[in-house]
Amino acid sequence: MTDTLGFCPTRLARLDAFLAEKYIATRRLPGTLTLVARHGEVAHLHAQGLADVERGVPCREDTIFRIYSMTKPITSVALMMLVERGLIALDDPVHKYIPEWKNLGVFVAGTHRQGFQTRAPSRPMQVVDLFRHTAGLTYGFQLRTNVDEAYRREKIGEIEKAGTLEGMIQALAKLPLEFSPGEAWNYSVATDVLGWLVQVVSGRPFEQFLAEEIFAPLGMADTGFHVRDGQQHRFAACYQPDKTGTITLQDDPTTSSFLHPPSFISGGGGLVSTAHDYLQFARMLANGGTLNGTRLLSRKTLQLMTANHLPGGVDLPALSRSLFSEAAYEGVGFGLGFATTTAAHKTLIPGSTGDYFWGGAASTFFWVDPEEDLIGLFLTQLIPSSTWPVRREMRTMVYAALDD
Repeated sequence: MTDTLGFCPTRLARLDAFLAEKYIATRRLPGTLTLVARHGEVAHLHAQGLADVERGVPCREDTIFRIYSMTKPITSVALMMLVERGLIALDDPVHKYIPEWKNLGVFVAGTHRQGFQTRAPSRPMQVVDLFRHTAGLTYGFQLRTNVDEAYRREKIGEIEKAGTLEGMIQALAKLPLEFSPGEAWNYSVATDVLGWLVQVVSGRPFEQFLAEEIFAPLGMADTGFHVRDGQQHRFAACYQPDKTGTITLQDDPTTSSFLHPPSFISGGGGLVSTAHDYLQFARMLANGGTLNGTRLLSRKTLQLMTANHLPGGVDLPALSRSLFSEAAYEGVGFGLGFATTTAAHKTLIPGSTGDYFWGGAASTFFWVDPEEDLIGLFLTQLIPSSTWPVRREMRTMVYAALDD
């Protein structure tokens, strides 16, 4: 037993040595930041390697990262705050707030160029379908159907955002659903739609709502939809693997689109943040919706969000049509904005039933384990997130370090 929040320091130190040897020394990752908190305190925080390889800038504790889909839990919390205020309900039809979606059809045949044949859905899309990715929407990068081909042609849900959020809503009104709402799970632009609902229901621009209602109360000063003046020197480069598996520059921090306010405010993947800021958000979740005397959500609302909401209580393999998401599948369900572990032993990774998590396209991820009162956070910048099994490796080594 140790006095370091129930961790063995020697075992916990293995994590960063492993990452340095396997990934950083071999140029598979530029640099890494690992953070583990337990019982409300930081047990481990270590930054190593480079944030910007080309300029030799080290990865530091205050480095600013593109968190991409780790934006989704924040957007989900924002809309649940409005649910708590009685302004919107989970079983409301989405067309109540987006009237042009009232007659969305389900794909039967056809192409974007030739036109689509559709049928009526078995039931209307509900707000809960957007939270849990059962709405029938998709991402262009799924590369599976004629519908996601239409998303690519319309540039809907691209990593490099173009157009506006309102323009995406209007474009989606003209495209068919992949399936009837509730009939399958498909990772999608649904959380971008949640961001639009935050704007419609609150009467405030989405980015303003996040800044006033989440970032300011939690002290998330470095989180936003672009890197602001005075922050640029802390902004990391982003990389992708080349044919040999080593990294090559994907987004230069001195010319990145993230240096300017975007026209498209993406609740599904638009934020940049730091380890400190995202820890504040994760602490709020772990504390049942409150942090430092500020309550964003009730404990019961967080319990609702982190329960498995997949129809029939099944896990993702039983319902998923996605070729890609930010989660492994076995023993994992999906709540209102997070994946949630429904049977820890089925994941074949140490952890707890009831933990919840998500990640981002540039290989970032976090998890909250209520049973162990533990938060894990991993930050780097490599697209796509499926390149290396770092998430599994970090979770395995963190739980291996528990000593209480």
